[in-house]
Amino acid sequence: MSLRHVYERTFDEDVPSIERSSNGCPECGGLVHTNSIETACEDCGLVLEDRPIDHGPEWRAFDETEGNERKRTGPPLTPTRHDHGLSSEIGFDQADANGSTLSGRKRSQIARLRREHQRGRWSSKAEQNLAHGLSEVRRIVGALDLPRSLRDQACQLYRTAAHEDLIRGRSIEAVAAASVSAACRCAGLPRTFTEVETMAAVSDERVRNAYGVLNRELDLPTVPMEHHEYVPKLTSELEVSPATRQRAVGLARQLASSGVASGCNPVGVAAGCVYQASLEHGERLTQESLADIAEVTPVTLRARWKQLQSVLNESSNPHHRGDA
Repeated sequence: MSLRHVYERTFDEDVPSIERSSNGCPECGGLVHTNSIETACEDCGLVLEDRPIDHGPEWRAFDETEGNERKRTGPPLTPTRHDHGLSSEIGFDQADANGSTLSGRKRSQIARLRREHQRGRWSSKAEQNLAHGLSEVRRIVGALDLPRSLRDQACQLYRTAAHEDLIRGRSIEAVAAASVSAACRCAGLPRTFTEVETMAAVSDERVRNAYGVLNRELDLPTVPMEHHEYVPKLTSELEVSPATRQRAVGLARQLASSGVASGCNPVGVAAGCVYQASLEHGERLTQESLADIAEVTPVTLRARWKQLQSVLNESSNPHHRGDA
């Protein structure tokens, strides 16, 4: 029996590739050698491939459920956590990996480890405050039912404010609420200050003050919200017909182009347009109910409605002003 074997002097990754050896080197026709790093010619050194490693999963999935359950890595990095989601957590399960119930001594030991692990999560007081602020941002976003992308933007904005030392001397809850409001404004999402301030744990004045600081110091790309952008939100809660919604959007655009409602609360303008559209389409909406949903007073709604009526009268009688 011969003692000479291919694995006596080389590794299994260094076995020459049969397919490439039969073809030979395209430059000199020499023997092509494949190892764990690259595929190269032994004579002239021409490198044909430098990444032959398969980076795919090492398991096979036979259905969609099995493919979703099997994962090779943890969750991706996220700006919503102070450590970008890289830290580990000790759970509260009362059983081990085999399903056996833990003894009382073992549970006490794990409880002590969990307590020390919780204490060692933050390397400084600033990092602990950052974790508290990001959790407050997540709470407000969840209460407002905002999308996940906007949650990440708000957390990144809060992180930037903390890095620029804008939280010093201000409430963490106020800056967190202001970050959510600023993210909504930058993304063009129609959310009023009142909605965010209702979910905040501090007063309205502190939230508005923190928003002004973020907008001024960070030079945020905020734009004023248009009047018609608040119409879909109001009409969806009132469950009016699509024709009324389209008419309200047209009225809001007409009122904005006239310049009469410049400087007015856009939500009140949208509420006045929805009320006028409901009257035109025979839908019974009270001013009080509409004002409650728009979070404005009935006086504001009537004032915007009267402005809209004056614009409609002028458009229907273009020579009225000249005759007067």
